[in-house]
Amino acid sequence: MKQIFVVEDEKDLVELLTYNLEKDGYRVLSESDGEAALKKIPEKMPDLVLLDLMLPKTDGLTVCKTLKANPKTAHIPVVMLTAKGEESDKIVGLELGADDYMTKPFSVKELSARVRAVLRRFSKSQEGEPVQKFRDLTLNRAKHEVMLKSQKLDLTAKEFELLDYFLTHSGRVLSRDVLLNNVWGYDYFGTTRTVDVHVRRLREKLSAYEKHIQTVKGYGYLFKEDA
Repeated sequence: MKQIFVVEDEKDLVELLTYNLEKDGYRVLSESDGEAALKKIPEKMPDLVLLDLMLPKTDGLTVCKTLKANPKTAHIPVVMLTAKGEESDKIVGLELGADDYMTKPFSVKELSARVRAVLRRFSKSQEGEPVQKFRDLTLNRAKHEVMLKSQKLDLTAKEFELLDYFLTHSGRVLSRDVLLNNVWGYDYFGTTRTVDVHVRRLREKLSAYEKHIQTVKGYGYLFKEDA
């Protein structure tokens, strides 16, 4: 049974989410503030976190950033729930490693579909060879870490998945839509700008290897080994 951890301070919404998620076959745990959630999530190790942005004590963005910075919890998918619908809030959440973003009010059916999609993407990302290597760069799916020589790179979960996809499809020109569909999922409702933001951040962290992720003007990106 998959376990969903709900971090939300609206009691009625927690009850609604718990009822419907349990009806879908999930086990549901919850906390009403970010501080308590940061203590409980590493203990419980849920399969997915539903995280409200506006929380008492510690806000949702800080919770997300902390979870993604912790090697133990970095792989746990995070779906943000918030009343804020501005594009800037979405980009900040996605840059911090959130896997999806839903703006209140939302339908329970849509939420259920998003949860299934994110869990399915996470499961798919664990398939294939556990280790990928490119020169001094090593990506380990089992440990969910990337090493550059002896240095561990601080990648968010989505940056990790993006690099994994680039390495797997080295030498192939990938459109922004292909990346969005395969890294974020075909039923993700974001825009191609999300891809550009994550590629920029990934390049910054890859140091000397940033030049291998090349922009194909008006189309997308190419990971070129002999750049």
